[in-house]
Amino acid sequence: MKILLADDHNIVREGVRVLLSGAYPFAEISVACSVGELMEKLGQEKWDVIISDITMPPGDSGLESIKLIREQLPKTPIIILSMHSVEQYAVRAIRAGASGYLTKRDASKDLIKAVNCVLGGRKYLSPEVALAMADTFDNGKADNSIESLSNRELEVFKMIASGLSVTDIAGKLGLSGNTIRTFRAKIFEKMNFKSSLELIQYAVMHKLVD
Repeated sequence: MKILLADDHNIVREGVRVLLSGAYPFAEISVACSVGELMEKLGQEKWDVIISDITMPPGDSGLESIKLIREQLPKTPIIILSMHSVEQYAVRAIRAGASGYLTKRDASKDLIKAVNCVLGGRKYLSPEVALAMADTFDNGKADNSIESLSNRELEVFKMIASGLSVTDIAGKLGLSGNTIRTFRAKIFEKMNFKSSLELIQYAVMHKLVD
């Protein structure tokens, strides 16, 4: 079995490698520490499973990398292993084409279960992820859900909630201030916010900021 493991933190890569080696002693485990390296290694081997972080250099590009992997390897299962809570990214990751989503705090007890599940051709949905997906498709759910935001809008949303100014956000994302103001306006419209305080309160309540 060949496993491709992508994470930009060495301590995480080594910890996950130990878990995988213990469960699959004959597996070949290759590592990548950036989205670029991950994409480079995709075509070098035939992978049985890909395990990847969702936020690696260069920036918050994990969801896009899932789509790119899917384009190149449509049948290879992808497990997202992330520091972000289920509320933030799980549903988006599954929609983008991931086969499973785990938080890093749950890796030690659930990763091998998830790998076995996706190798069997199924999606791995923890109770938390299943509940998040059920909430998303609940017919009674209000339209001003966080799921109404695009991936870029969510990124800007989180930066605003963290207290960054328009200028700071523009600098981090390499966009103009006017573009960020447009994203901010769309966020406020979609989420029916009247002030930045309401946005911050929502982010804290839904665990969208640390």
